[in-house]
Amino acid sequence: MALKNINDFKKFKKEGTPISVLTCYDYAFARIMEKTDLDAILVGDSLGNVVAGYTSTIPVTLEQMIYHTEIVRRGAPSKFLVSDMPFMSYHVSIEDSLRNAGNLMKKTGANAVKLEGGSDFRGVVEALVRASIPVMGHLGLTPQSVHKLGGYSVQGRDEEKRKMILEDAKILEEAGAFSLVLEMVPEDLAKEISESISIPTIGIGAGRYCDGQVLVINDMLGIEQEFYPKFLKKYADLSVTITNAVNDYSREVKEHLFPDEKNIFK
Repeated sequence: MALKNINDFKKFKKEGTPISVLTCYDYAFARIMEKTDLDAILVGDSLGNVVAGYTSTIPVTLEQMIYHTEIVRRGAPSKFLVSDMPFMSYHVSIEDSLRNAGNLMKKTGANAVKLEGGSDFRGVVEALVRASIPVMGHLGLTPQSVHKLGGYSVQGRDEEKRKMILEDAKILEEAGAFSLVLEMVPEDLAKEISESISIPTIGIGAGRYCDGQVLVINDMLGIEQEFYPKFLKKYADLSVTITNAVNDYSREVKEHLFPDEKNIFK
């Protein structure tokens, strides 16, 4: 049985049932995912890379997140849906954060929002939860902080950073987050965090001991051939499939093979 509300997250963790999550950004893919046994959909600000072609998630706007989350909800009306709060939508003030998260929820039908960062955003998480806005946290590699981190690299390998991430996980739990994404951290650190908190961890490049896993749908479907980080497993090779299909179509058009008799009206 798939997730229906935030209470199911702790239930799944308690039962030892792994949680499956994928990103999605459009109606067509959402309709397909609606028919699957996937537990939850994340409309990630990774759409900046995957859909818009930006080099980072930083340019993504709240309006873009609202647009994409709204159309994913139309395609997958029964799935548990989480939407990312983009860069600077929760950084200025608690009042600003409440307004932006509220708009994101009201205009899209999302079940929850996700934001990056730990102790610095404890007050924001607490305020959102008090306002009945469920919050998914995100620690480790936080793409909105790519310039501060100095690039896309594994986080938590040194002892100081390791302790910080572990402490931040506990802070987010205390602040009321219902779950936590761990991105690109050593497996033993993800295991320690998962065993130290009561809320489920959703890993991406965080090893085998998280309570769930998330991948970018375009990556796991092999739409982008050049992107192949160590943590990624490709379950299809759609780049080749689509390229061949387009070439076949183009060839048949040029050779007057399409449309044929069965494709015309009389």
